[in-house]
Amino acid sequence: MSALGLSFDSTAMLAGLRPWIECESPTWDAAAVSRMMDLAARDLVEAGATVETIPATGGFGTSIRATFPHPDQGKPGILVSGHMDTVHPVGTLEKLPFRVQDGRAWGPGIMDMKGGNYVFLEAMRQIRRAGLTTPLPVTFLFTPDEEVGTPATRSLIEDAARGQRAVLVPEPASQDGGAVTGRYAIARFDLLTEGRPSHAGWALKDGRSAIAAMARRILQIEAMSTDDCSFSVGVVHAGQWVNCVSSICRAEVLSVAKTQKDLDGGVAAMLALQGEEGGVTFTVTRGVTRPVWEPQPGTMALYDLARQLASRIGFEMSSSSAGGGSDGNFTGAMGVPTLDSIGVRGRGLHTLDEHIQVDSLAERARLAAGLLTQIS
Repeated sequence: MSALGLSFDSTAMLAGLRPWIECESPTWDAAAVSRMMDLAARDLVEAGATVETIPATGGFGTSIRATFPHPDQGKPGILVSGHMDTVHPVGTLEKLPFRVQDGRAWGPGIMDMKGGNYVFLEAMRQIRRAGLTTPLPVTFLFTPDEEVGTPATRSLIEDAARGQRAVLVPEPASQDGGAVTGRYAIARFDLLTEGRPSHAGWALKDGRSAIAAMARRILQIEAMSTDDCSFSVGVVHAGQWVNCVSSICRAEVLSVAKTQKDLDGGVAAMLALQGEEGGVTFTVTRGVTRPVWEPQPGTMALYDLARQLASRIGFEMSSSSAGGGSDGNFTGAMGVPTLDSIGVRGRGLHTLDEHIQVDSLAERARLAAGLLTQIS
């Protein structure tokens, strides 16, 4: 029996996925993410895997590693790499409850990327129920910190990927349903302006506003964006009292660069902004970076297989390099054949309109089963 002939029911899969969506797991809530890992571990064990819980580090939640029985266990195989953290804080379910309407399903993290993770678990469940054996051993690794750049588990992912024949990353599919075979670099920077406090009513001129200085810097930084290297300020923290001139302001910058040369130039441009101006000191600290992942022959061979499988399933699969970072940046940059964004179809990720196309659950499960049973 071919894996493409396995029976996948999107409605039944959605029912199994629902508890995952209703287990909110924002990155910075370690306990919440760990609860989600426990839930996923339970389902993996039920599917026949042996699951190891990896202790939390860096203030984040736990990770889990699941291995399925295989005669060649321990030899190079397939790594399914996904994250269980989301950008949605606990309580988002009140604004974005799990609901189904007109062939779509909504909920925090349903697209990015719990839906894709569940699809691959269901694919392994059905493969085993059918008595099929994958040509290679299969390992699942679910981690807790991707949405903030994977500062705590990058080495865990790289160690798990090293020597594998393939890494499959069920991040959301591209808008046309296509896969990602390369990704741009992602760099983060922490900004700090330090001014001089004063009473905003009695002695305004005596103060040096860190907020005003940061506002000018934000405009300067975002104006540095080009088609090849962009800069975006997404977080700003400052001030406690409106009648005080704030002496401290912090901000965070995300930069996306198409090539290593673009990344190096962007980093140099950011660091060159540091210094003192008008009585306010400006400091730039480089944060976590995702390396450039350029398409390589091994990755393109994986894509060619996926494209053939997709054609048999009934859809065309494109491929592209993408600007959004993922843990595929790490494994792809290592030279391990990596196929990314082969998860569910949907829209609105990271927003209160995050939803998936329900019928993409079965479609993607068939694709996952095909890949897991044909990569050799």
